[in-house]
Formats: sequence, C-alpha cells, structure tokens
Amino acid sequence: MKNISVLGSTGSIGTQTLEIVRANEDLKVVALAAGSNIEKLEEQIREFAPLLVCVFKSEAAKELADKVSDLDVKVVSGMEGLIEAATIDEAEIVVTAFVGMIGIKPTLEAIKAKKDIALANKETLVTAGHLVMPLAKENNVKILPVDSEHSAIFQSLQGNEMNKIDKILLTASGGPFRGWTVDQMKDIKVEDALKHPNWAMGQKITIDSSTMVNKGLEVIEAKWLFNVGLDDIQVVVQPQSLIHSMVQYEDGGIIAQLGTPDMKLPIQYALYYPERKYLAGDRVDFEQISEISFEKPDLDNFKGLRLAYRAAKRSDEKAKDDPFFGDSMPTVFNAANEKAVAMFLNREIGYLDIADTIEYCMDRHEVIDNPTFEQILEVEKWVYEMIEEKYK
Repeated sequence: MKNISVLGSTGSIGTQTLEIVRANEDLKVVALAAGSNIEKLEEQIREFAPLLVCVFKSEAAKELADKVSDLDVKVVSGMEGLIEAATIDEAEIVVTAFVGMIGIKPTLEAIKAKKDIALANKETLVTAGHLVMPLAKENNVKILPVDSEHSAIFQSLQGNEMNKIDKILLTASGGPFRGWTVDQMKDIKVEDALKHPNWAMGQKITIDSSTMVNKGLEVIEAKWLFNVGLDDIQVVVQPQSLIHSMVQYEDGGIIAQLGTPDMKLPIQYALYYPERKYLAGDRVDFEQISEISFEKPDLDNFKGLRLAYRAAKRSDEKAKDDPFFGDSMPTVFNAANEKAVAMFLNREIGYLDIADTIEYCMDRHEVIDNPTFEQILEVEKWVYEMIEEKYK
C-alpha cells in the first residue's frame, strides 16, 4: 500500500490522479487539498476517506467542515493547512497539482519532511529550482515529473544514467494556432484559445500551450530536472502529439517515449516508479498513423517561447560555475504570464497582450541573484503591481 497526498485534487491533474487511485487498490489517499471547490471536494472525501483535507479559503473550509461533520476527517485552511497536507506523516509521496506559485512553499516543506514529489506544478521549478533541487538532493528525495514531456524525458533516461546526454528534444504540439502569423492572431477570442487540438487540460495551461509560453516554462523546468544547459534543450514541434519527448545520447542514438495524449500515464508512472502497471485506455495503432511530422518552433510569431529562453539565459550562464545558481527573471516571466492569462480569460486584455505584458515586465526588472522564497513572492507582487499600473 502506498499513501499519497494530492494538492490540487479538484483540478485536471488532481481528478485524474484520483481516477488512478480508484483503479488501484494498493494506493491510499491520506490528504487532499483544493482552493475553494467544496462541492467536488466533499465528493472526494466521501469516496476516498482521507485523514486530512485543506481548503485554502478559510470561509469555504468552514462550510466544508459543516458538510462533512459526520465523517472522521480533519479540515484545515490557508498556507498552514496546505503545508500540513503536504507533510502529513502518513504520506509517502505528494502530488503537487496546484496551478501557480501557491505550490512552491508546500513542496519545499514536503521535501524537508522527506516526501517524494510527483511534480505537476511548473512554477515550483521555474521560479525556485535553485531552492528545490539542492534541498531534494540533501534530503534524498525523488522529484518525479508528472508533466507529459518531462515524464517522457525521464522515461527515456531509464537505464542510461551513466551515459552522456547530447541533447534533450522537447516536443510541442504547436497549439491551435500553429502556422498563424501575428496579424492572424490579433482577434483571437478566449473560446478559440481554449480549443487545444490534442490535449484536455485546465484553462490556464491550455492558454499557455496556445501561446507557446507553456513550452518555455517546460524548457526552464527541464534545465533543473535533468541538470542540463539551455543549449542542450531543443524544442521540436510534433503536431500529432504521439512523441512526448526524446533524449539524444552522445553516440547519436535517440530514445523517445510515445503514447496517446493521456495524462494518466505520466501520473501513474510517477506514483509507481520504477514499476509499470496496467493502465486502461486507448493504445497507439501504428496501422492507422499516416505520418509523424516535425517542425521548427516559430519564435517570431510566438515570442513567449523566445522570452522564456531570455528569462533563463543569465542563470544558465552562471550555472557553469554553480549548478544551483538561480535568479529572479524566470519569476518575472512566470508571474507576468499568470497575471496576463488571468486578465485575458477575464476578457480584460487581448490575446497578443499576454506576451507583450511578459516582455514589458522583463524589460523593467532589476535581477536578483539566488532569491529567497520571500524574495520570490516580493518579485511576484512587484510584477502584479507593474501590470495593474500598465492597464490602469
């Protein structure tokens, strides 16, 4: 029996994690955490019987506590509650599926408590990789990627730990606007950007995929997860989303991980690593595939990816002397994108304003070397204030 804690249990990754638990009797949920969706959370509590549940918003937590007063479950709230859910004694592995920088602190505390991390929260490594990775090494904790592309890279590395990587080939679908020019994207509406051609994901990550910002975040993540430089990461557009990523070794050999676009595979692989177990679902039928094609990413019309490389460039150069060196520019990139995407979804700014807003903040930021967690939050606050002033 493996005990797990799920942070972000009512979102896309969280609910799919619980589908895997439902299908496997040797997985037990001991803690759940969500933002404010108490209706879905109550259903999850009654089905999975966790010991502890956190609702981030305190008023919603009080309401949930009343709804489940007939059950033997502890209901907590706020950041202290999230940390309690992440560090609960009974948990062996913590699935960090919250969207946004809210996931950083609970992840750091879970690592200190020597919990393995099934990492689905991009912001954790993008903004705080210089804090997370040395802490994980110090505590002998596994950081197991749940993101489809990073899981594919991780799987392609198995059995080859002693061999030198020549290049990581990070695949991208290209999103719903692949091949479009900036002029064609001027009038994109929220509904258009939420129609991903291959994947079913949450709203924020779907928008990020359409702008290619998501791929930029993944480049920065890959740098930390696999201890490689930016020059060793090549983004390749693979529109069919069959190849989830590849690793090229120094002899020129390439190992790829293929599969249908289903997030349950990387989630289950992280939960059971290094074991593979049966997973119900569609299988790739090569007799039905007419082609697998590749393209270069368009950095001119999709400047979100170009800005990500810029955001990580300085720390990448410094990392040649200090592998755990980080700076604050990736936090600016990430926070500006978070705020801009939220404004776009709320129809307050246009689609192209997302990347423009990221660039606006990056152009005005004075970089901080090796920021503390508190400084990371201060930078996020500064970014939000800059954007609010810009669109006042």
